[in-house]
Amino acid sequence: MMHHVLGAPLKGPFLDKSDNAYFAMGCFWGAERLFWRLKGIFSTSVGYTGGLTPDPDYETVCTGRTYHAEAVQVVFDTSAISYIDLLEIFWKSHDPTQGMRQGNDRGTQYRSAIFSNNDVQLKLALETREHFQSAINLQRKKELITTEIAPLAEYYFAEDYHQQYLSKNPKGYCGIKGNNIECNFSV
Repeated sequence: MMHHVLGAPLKGPFLDKSDNAYFAMGCFWGAERLFWRLKGIFSTSVGYTGGLTPDPDYETVCTGRTYHAEAVQVVFDTSAISYIDLLEIFWKSHDPTQGMRQGNDRGTQYRSAIFSNNDVQLKLALETREHFQSAINLQRKKELITTEIAPLAEYYFAEDYHQQYLSKNPKGYCGIKGNNIECNFSV
């Protein structure tokens, strides 16, 4: 299967100089569109991760019983965009203080999460969370980041109709909104 916007394969093979990042930030449709628009992104896909049930589907994920999050896989060219750049976009593009929701979307599948691909990504995710929490403390006060940060266990591709949904359905729902927090991400 090919990416509807970028024309790249969804499941590889990918460029030798590429890496993968996995983010959950509410409904995966808007998160995917946010990342596919960036320079240096080779491919994106939407899927489920961070839960307990093998081979979940959308219907079971929506029950909350699988504990999977709606997530986006971002395949990026490491010579064109860094993981820190992606983390900055992640932190600034949604509200990581909302717990098991984003805006009107509620449930475990809409939680904020970063699933690291390796130890370096895990370290950077934790460091940027500290920086962003400090920025929130200065600008908003009394709001704590609830973003889960954990190693990626398994990523399950979502159904075909969810892939690049907002390209195929330009008037579709997107709850991604920035949070207006200023933060320097040089860690």
